[in-house]
Amino acid sequence: MTAIEAEHRAVLTDEHRISTLDSGVRVVTERVPSVRSVALGFWIATGSTSELPGQAGISHLLEHMLFRGTARYGSEEIDQIFDAMGAEVNAGTDKEATSLYTRVLDRHLDHAFDVMSDMVWHPRFGELEAEREVVLEEIAMYEDDPQDRVFDVLGKAIFGSHPLGRAIIGTAEVVGAVTREQLASFHAERYRPASIVIAAAGSIEHDALVEMARAVEAARAAGNGVSPDAPASSLGGFSARPDFAPRVRFLQKDTEQYHVCLGGAGIAREDERRFALRVLEGVLGGTSSSRLFQEVRERRGLAYSVFSYSNLYAHTGEVGLYLGTRPENLAEALAVVTAELERCVEDPASEEELVRSRENLKGRVVLGLESTGARMGRLGTSVLNELPILSVDEMIERIDSVSIEQVRELAVELFAPSALSVAGVGPDEERFREAIEPLGTPTEAHAGVGGAAR
Repeated sequence: MTAIEAEHRAVLTDEHRISTLDSGVRVVTERVPSVRSVALGFWIATGSTSELPGQAGISHLLEHMLFRGTARYGSEEIDQIFDAMGAEVNAGTDKEATSLYTRVLDRHLDHAFDVMSDMVWHPRFGELEAEREVVLEEIAMYEDDPQDRVFDVLGKAIFGSHPLGRAIIGTAEVVGAVTREQLASFHAERYRPASIVIAAAGSIEHDALVEMARAVEAARAAGNGVSPDAPASSLGGFSARPDFAPRVRFLQKDTEQYHVCLGGAGIAREDERRFALRVLEGVLGGTSSSRLFQEVRERRGLAYSVFSYSNLYAHTGEVGLYLGTRPENLAEALAVVTAELERCVEDPASEEELVRSRENLKGRVVLGLESTGARMGRLGTSVLNELPILSVDEMIERIDSVSIEQVRELAVELFAPSALSVAGVGPDEERFREAIEPLGTPTEAHAGVGGAAR
């Protein structure tokens, strides 16, 4: 064990290494010897669920403001630096995390790290009015897109008043009124060392990245930054289980199609059944040979896009499916969806379907991890969420172990049609409510309204 590993409590495996600095910042790397690039990311444990209702969208706006200049770099200068590297720097906000990431040639790593760390630790919140307008345009663009809106309408239906039901992008009211002082205060509360993971994959030396992070930490301690041992804020934290009573929400909008989502309670990200859920999704609606795709699109031509999905969070999760169809096909398409959900509960997979879905999932996992960006993202999110970083062989073993019995139990628990909430965006609410009657979801009158990246 090297001195750095001993001092910073590094964890060493065959595929990755993790060090925890004195401040609480965690550094995780995976060396890929055959490449000349490095995917680098900063992962911060703050997202839309960190916000109070009156802060809806502040995490997303703050993510944008990281690009508007730092203590040492101007906004245009940041763009010029990464352009000169032949690289892009981007960021994203989701329900529980914010990320800033890039991929650069290994010889540019030091410079990229220097700029990105300054963006994370020392944004100067310059040019707020210009970036505010950019985000307001993004919100307007999002509100014009019914295929985006319907997922947030479903979120409100599934999670109700729980923070997970809020739209990541936020509201125009909050974004239009937030001040520089509020942004700075939120940044100081949420961008704490113990809430940050630095992840890298590719042509990277772990000890070198640790030293870069230590140098930044030392500079912060010597300056006026937040002290490493400052207590973390509990603002916006949540743990209570949402009320998953099935609900119907509809947003009336002049559209050519009805955009419909069905969904309900899922499983938490640490749940060992997550592999079984992904296999079940492959059978139900996650692949081109899935039941929903074949029955709704290929055999009947009732939709161009139909698929199932899931999102896993800290204490809970959601499952869902999406369908976009013309008014004249709405009732028939939802009748087919209802029949396939009932079939899923009664007979979730044949042996042939199970094998095909397992093989599909293994292929997507392995092929995905040929990207250094995907490897870096897996490292960052796993460490940030305190999940084990499984090797490829371990993931394949977990997928291969998924049985018919596991899939059946999940199907019964998660996909009974009458237990699902329903959301729709389209021109006529009455027509929508008539079409969803076969699902058996309570149809109390209640209109609803609906992540986001730079």
